[in-house]
Amino acid sequence: RREPTPMHVRSVHRALARRARSCQRARFRCLMPRRALCSEADEGEEDPMREPREEMEFDVVIVGGGPAGLSAAIEIMKSPLAQNEGVTVCVVEKGGEIGSHILSGNVFDPIALDELIPDWQEKGAPLETKVTEDKFFYLTETSAIPCPIPPTLHNDGNYIISLGNLTQWLAQQAEELGVEVYPGFAASEVLYDDDGAVIGVATKDSGIAKDGTPKGTFTRGIELKAKQTLLAEGARGSLSEEVMEKYDLRRNCDPQTYGLGLKEVWEVDEAKAKPGHVMHTVGFPTAKDTYAGSFLYHMEPNLVLCGYVVGLDYENTYTNPYQEFQKWKTHPKVKEQLEGGRCISYGARVINEGGYQSIPKLTFPGGALLGCSAGFVNVARIKGSHCAIKSGMEAGKAVVEHLDSEQKDNLGVEVRKYQENMEKSWVFEELKSVRNIHPAFHKFGFYGFMLYSALEAFILKGRGWWTFRNDKPDSARTAKKDQCTPIEYPKPDGVLTFDLLTNLQRSGTYHDDDQPSHLVVKEHMAEVPVDVSFSEYDGPEGRFCPAKVYEYITDDDGSNPRLQINAQNCLHCKTCSIKTPEEYIKWTVPEGGGGPQYSGM
Repeated sequence: RREPTPMHVRSVHRALARRARSCQRARFRCLMPRRALCSEADEGEEDPMREPREEMEFDVVIVGGGPAGLSAAIEIMKSPLAQNEGVTVCVVEKGGEIGSHILSGNVFDPIALDELIPDWQEKGAPLETKVTEDKFFYLTETSAIPCPIPPTLHNDGNYIISLGNLTQWLAQQAEELGVEVYPGFAASEVLYDDDGAVIGVATKDSGIAKDGTPKGTFTRGIELKAKQTLLAEGARGSLSEEVMEKYDLRRNCDPQTYGLGLKEVWEVDEAKAKPGHVMHTVGFPTAKDTYAGSFLYHMEPNLVLCGYVVGLDYENTYTNPYQEFQKWKTHPKVKEQLEGGRCISYGARVINEGGYQSIPKLTFPGGALLGCSAGFVNVARIKGSHCAIKSGMEAGKAVVEHLDSEQKDNLGVEVRKYQENMEKSWVFEELKSVRNIHPAFHKFGFYGFMLYSALEAFILKGRGWWTFRNDKPDSARTAKKDQCTPIEYPKPDGVLTFDLLTNLQRSGTYHDDDQPSHLVVKEHMAEVPVDVSFSEYDGPEGRFCPAKVYEYITDDDGSNPRLQINAQNCLHCKTCSIKTPEEYIKWTVPEGGGGPQYSGM
């Protein structure tokens, strides 16, 4: 028997320690992928990359260890069916640890957590900083004008938290109920039966060199087969996008639109810290034709969570979201809260902004979309975690009902009850009530948007008979370079503002350099980067990427431009798959465990 890789051994040992008496765990140990003995197949021997993958069977496989996926797992395992008859649930997460790929503001509404785990306070959930003060400002270059706080931004009873810490706690609750949680395993492939129904996922092969040949550490992925496969990958998940296209789940909804959220965590002097203080702003420094805004939250004991969100439906190709964020920090109202402190963490992630109109069909044969994979974000409230948890709960309830039915042993069944549950839930009601706020920005412009959003928030509250639509993806809204004015940004000072690569180090991002790039130019679009993106749009990917993954290099005389992809820098934000001209980038998962190593984000 070949020896398992150290990473796989650690994962198995963790599982066995948690549930030593579980036969399923013992089986998992036996079926773990095994290391190839050589970097290349010896002459006359079978190519290790063509070996059949080992299989494991579960009742439910969940892709993504975030709030939606873990809540679904908990909801299933606390059911009488699971407690009395036994249900097997597996959660796979591409991040090296649960929470290491989680990034969010986050002012957290506990409404769904109250339903999922009513005694969360007694169980030690990491919700410690209650919101004590809400502020909302319109920023000019030097002034901060106080604005009435719309009801959507009232945060009474909410908490300033690290969503990464909360997901770690949720994973602990899930494991105590018997859920098998495996971080460091990237689900890279959807498995289908002969009828086209989903029957599980496969994890990514590891130990493949950049040239595509197997290294000495090569290990084959595992096929995880299940009666139901729940996709909870977060916004723009690669498998979720695949099934949406395969089953045409977006047939009756608007194109999804996104924002890029950039965040830093600062440690400040305790004398300056104001735990519970919440501040949101609009205005400076972003042009008024771009949907953008900021957040700044004080969390116990002396942390300031600050960030900036830029709608990826912006038009000016020279817009640089990262530089907008850095420039925002120079405003006196922001600067005074950060001065004397130090930045300890940085990261970025896209956020769904399409709202109610952009929610796809949620179920397909053999599975369902959960949380941000489906777009459950209330942009007007700047919140989505509570919706994600609730969607996981409703999916879990529907799956339990299915597993307790006559069809329980059948693979590939579409559990439509989940869609019905969600449409009757407070999530749909909440999203429908604010459905016209975000799209009003493009319809009326900045000032018209401010007036209309106030009308919706204070008076209409979604009761109007009309619905504003979005008819194009974010990539189609970018204007060509000859229609845009270049934007000059100030140089970083290294104290309050930072160059991108310096900040990137604070994310802890890492990928093995010797592996195929997980960022791929689509085969039929090989000419788009140079002929379209560079030539017509002046290479916007070099500006919108918050990790300096993309750059165009030329010969000394400026000729022969070509795209260079520095995939090792990737923060897994997914912006490139959304905003590149014609969406020419296909985002796939790298080896499990790669990417950012966020802590406390």
